[in-house]
Amino acid sequence: MLQPNQAAAILLFGAYRGTERTTGLRWVLPWYTRKKISVRVHNSQSPTMKVNDKRGNPVEIAVVVVWRVADTAQALFDVEDYKHFVEIQIESATRTIASQYPYDDIEHHEKTLRADADDVCAQLRDEIQARVQVAGVQIDEARLAHLAYAPEIAGAMLRRQQAEAVIAARAKLVEGAVTMVQSALEMLSQKGVVELDDERRAAMVSNLMVVLCGERETQPVVNTGTLYS
Repeated sequence: MLQPNQAAAILLFGAYRGTERTTGLRWVLPWYTRKKISVRVHNSQSPTMKVNDKRGNPVEIAVVVVWRVADTAQALFDVEDYKHFVEIQIESATRTIASQYPYDDIEHHEKTLRADADDVCAQLRDEIQARVQVAGVQIDEARLAHLAYAPEIAGAMLRRQQAEAVIAARAKLVEGAVTMVQSALEMLSQKGVVELDDERRAAMVSNLMVVLCGERETQPVVNTGTLYS
């Protein structure tokens, strides 16, 4: 009797004769032996592993892999225990792929484990598939289930991420402020609103940069004199 998504490998005196996949009651000759195997979809979740990323930082990672048996003969006869084999290869492939990417990156614009999870998972799926091909297993999907810095460096890396984010924001702010100041000076000059010498131009640039880049609201100061007195 074969249930849905169940197969039976047929052997004759130890020689493989084929696989029966038809659901229901099947008849074979008495001297044939049968080994049943499930071809249903399996879910395997790896334990949370501590690995070093591309920069040597310890990270915690776990993955979920969806797989199924595609070749029953290979699964039954080419490996000792195909389920245990798949679990070991998932862990090994995860360690290999995790070491090829940094956990996070702002400065070098590299692909990272955190920001480019889809690309990482696609490569992880291909890596696992290459390793379990000998067992007749097909990998349908691989996804990250857990990703974090190891506890011993989590606090320090969080502060680093915050500092990098502040620096990136400051750089963007300064870039925008310089563009606005340049535009303002060009418009003043083109429309003839005021004639500025080098000293007055420098003073205006300084004042505008303070206004645009400052974190607090600026207080206006009315100058009733001149720049030189």
